[in-house]
Amino acid sequence: MEVNARLGRLRSALAAVEVSPDALLVTSMTNIRYLTGFTGSAGMLFLLPGETVLLTDGRYGTQAAEQLTAAGVDARLEIARAAEQADRARQVVGGAPVSRLALEAAHVSWARQRSFAADWFSDVELVPTVGLIEELRQIKDAGEMARLAEAARIADAALGVVRSQLASGPTEEEFGRTLDFEMRRLGASGPSFETIVASGPNAAKPHHRPGPRRIGAGETVVLDFGALFDGYCSDMTRTVWVGDVDEPDLRRAVDVVLASQAAGVAAVGPGVDCSAVDKVCREVIADAGWAEYFVHGTGHGVGLDIHEAPSVAATSADTLQIGHVVTVEPGVYLPGLGGVRIEDTVVVTEDGCRSLTSTPKDTL
Repeated sequence: MEVNARLGRLRSALAAVEVSPDALLVTSMTNIRYLTGFTGSAGMLFLLPGETVLLTDGRYGTQAAEQLTAAGVDARLEIARAAEQADRARQVVGGAPVSRLALEAAHVSWARQRSFAADWFSDVELVPTVGLIEELRQIKDAGEMARLAEAARIADAALGVVRSQLASGPTEEEFGRTLDFEMRRLGASGPSFETIVASGPNAAKPHHRPGPRRIGAGETVVLDFGALFDGYCSDMTRTVWVGDVDEPDLRRAVDVVLASQAAGVAAVGPGVDCSAVDKVCREVIADAGWAEYFVHGTGHGVGLDIHEAPSVAATSADTLQIGHVVTVEPGVYLPGLGGVRIEDTVVVTEDGCRSLTSTPKDTL
């Protein structure tokens, strides 16, 4: 991946911030990974005038050095025990001409900000920034696309292997574990989020957690799951029938959601407002008389996080660009009866989009 170019783009973005910070402290571990390739669980990244410093503890000294080198990132590595990190951080900032230090507002708690202001960096002014790195992360490079595609391929393949086991009547928990294991067997480091297996009336709950309920014949099962591959996520939902579903509203809901999802995917393209994609999906469901049963946004960005910008929702102010990776996942949820959701993860291209998820939807 083109990791070594990201710090330069971030410095350009930082220079345009209205509060005019001299430096930036990155505390989100996901953002640190994006900028440096470092995958440890603890660390801080300082963008100083003319220098970048990664501060972590002794558990990650060798790993951090290897990963910085592998990513081609020019950063100085500082190692300190947790009890010594405030002093070391003060030295790092104090050794550079910094009077105003920017923080990631979305990733610093109130308590930590107070500690930074009173103890860690009492000699500098702390200023907030919002979404600087997340904005950069929205457009995926070729290496990121390859990882996202592999995560989607693994999830598709895993469902293909285990889908037939639904007919034997496993519990939701059992089938979820089976699906998760198969994704790991095929190369995932794990699921990209907690796998949803929602059967029968549980399918009316969009984020149902798999439980002891046995999956029975004649009902729908909502499967929402994804694989994690080299840090990158996939996300897909399919609603499957176990045997023959006689309930007419559920059969109709499948057709309506299929039409809604197809319309949403067809609407995706560069320059399209995310809210417009949501509107297209919502109109199909509203025309069927089920507007009140589509109870969530249409989609979200996918990358190092399973939910990231841009947002595909009625309230979104985002506009799709080439290189965005987003989900399109309308649903209808009928309390006491069941529900239907169908989701693909798509890449925005010059002439529309292409889907990373490929499990058929017309043979559910």
